[in-house]
Formats: sequence, C-alpha cells, structure tokens
Amino acid sequence: MDNQIGKANLEVFAETLLQEAKLNKNIVAVTSDSRGSGKLVPFGEQLPYQLIEVGIAEQNLVGVCAGLSAVGKKVFGVSPASFLTARSLEQIKNDIAYSNQPVVLVGISAGISYGQLGATHHSIHDFAVLRAINNISIVSPADNFETAEVIKKSLDYDKPLFIRYGKKPTLNLHKEGQKFEIGKAIIVNQGDEIVLIATGETVQRAYLASQILKKEGLNATVISMHTIKPFDKETFLEAVSNAKVLISIEEHSIYGGLGEICASIISQEKININFKILGIPDEYMINGSQSEVLDHYDMAPHKISNLAKALISK
Repeated sequence: MDNQIGKANLEVFAETLLQEAKLNKNIVAVTSDSRGSGKLVPFGEQLPYQLIEVGIAEQNLVGVCAGLSAVGKKVFGVSPASFLTARSLEQIKNDIAYSNQPVVLVGISAGISYGQLGATHHSIHDFAVLRAINNISIVSPADNFETAEVIKKSLDYDKPLFIRYGKKPTLNLHKEGQKFEIGKAIIVNQGDEIVLIATGETVQRAYLASQILKKEGLNATVISMHTIKPFDKETFLEAVSNAKVLISIEEHSIYGGLGEICASIISQEKININFKILGIPDEYMINGSQSEVLDHYDMAPHKISNLAKALISK
C-alpha cells in the first residue's frame, strides 16, 4: 500500500470503459450532454458507433438504456448523479429495476463533487432512494483500484447496477493483489477497539484518521464498504463484534445511507457499541468545495480521530 495520490475515479472509470469497449462491440455508453463531464470524449472519438448522446434528457437516457439492454447490448448510462437519481427515478424503478435490465447506471460528480454549484447539483439522496427500489445494486468505489474493478465486474453482472463517482483525485488505498467483489467489503486497515466504516471517497478520510490514531497508540479497523446494496453484513458484524466504537462516514445525507444501515444492524443484533453517524445533516448546506463541505460536517481526518477518542473514553 503506497497511499500515493492517484487519478480522479471518474477518469479511471472512463479509461477502463474505453479499454473494455474496444474489446467488446456490444458495450454502449449513453450520455445526457455529459460526455465531457464524464471524461468520455476520447470514447466518442475512438468508438463513435458505441456512444449515444441524448442531450439533457435524463429520463430518456434511462429509457434508451433499457431498450438497448433488451436487445443484448451491455449499456452504461452516464449522467450527473444528482439528476440521474432524481429526475429519472421512475424510469430507473420501472424500465430498469422492475424490467430486470442489467444496465449499469453511472452517477458522475456524485455526492458534493460539484462543490460551489450548491444544493441543486449535490447528490446526497441517491443511496436512500435507490435502496428502497427492489432489484438494483449500489456501489460507491473508494479509489482507482475499486473504480476499475467494479467496471470489469459489471460486464458480467446480471442485474441492474448503480455506480457513483466523484471528481477529485483519490489516495491509492489497497495492497497489491487485493481482490474485489461486488457485495463484499474490503478491510483497508486492521485494528481492534475502533471501527471506521466508510464508502466512496470518504474511505480515504477514514484511513487518514486511522493513521492519526495510530500515532497515539490506537489501532482502528477501516472498512471500505464500497457496496451499499447488497450490504456485507458478515464482514461488518465480524468487525464490530469486539469493538467499543463505531463511526460511519459518508458523502450522503445522514438519512437512508450507510449510517442508517449500520444503525439498523447493530440495533437488531443487540450490539452494545458507542456509535456515531457522520454525513450531511438535514439542513440547508453550506456552499464550498467538496473538501470544505466535508470538513465543515466533521469529516476532516483530525475531527474523525478526535471523535473516536472521545467515544472510546466514554
């Protein structure tokens, strides 16, 4: 694990999809005036007959994806996550999930990646709304490795899949030889009394917090819960079974996401643990860059480590 800064996950997604599409003419990308923001300009230039542009019409995008899938294409619908999972929710529910079309919907610039563009462009609801829809899996990769691997795995995935990506370069978090499986969490760092569980780009914040704690003699387990649905309950329960502190960290509303999944499990399993959900609260959000907003809502690494120390001392 070198923990060097890599590329933005969105760039790795586009590069991986282009590589795979060159080998498989059945792979088709559908965009909603988003080939530029989705880093798919090279894809369109090199494979013009495998990219379809529908314009700013996200509901149409989902319908076109479903139709192409029905005739045997492997379809990647690429659109800003905020619009894809709000404007097109009925089409996702009926045309994709209910109709069981194994389309890969790619929510780009997810979470608060659009920063200063404000709440209209933030996607902090996508986990919540999609979790409530039957027959769709949800993945939020943490780094370049998870990003490339989920695209490769999605090619043979036989059910609907939603993947969300951010715009900011990420740390390389995984050791060489690490295996990736949709629905199976990855332990990034092994500890004992403290568990930091995160998804997407907040995993690196959890990891950096664990390194601060390590310098103070506290070893924390860091879980990359890249798949929100289906949730890896087995790995989660194993991690928290003997821990004293659990903190969940997500670039999403505190309602309906990773934290509430954890809360549901520990409540039903009657696990006694000091627990805190870190996410976006139910309020008018501040404007700022992704980093500024996450730091403001206590997801800065030093704030996470301070919270862990406070909880372990209770």
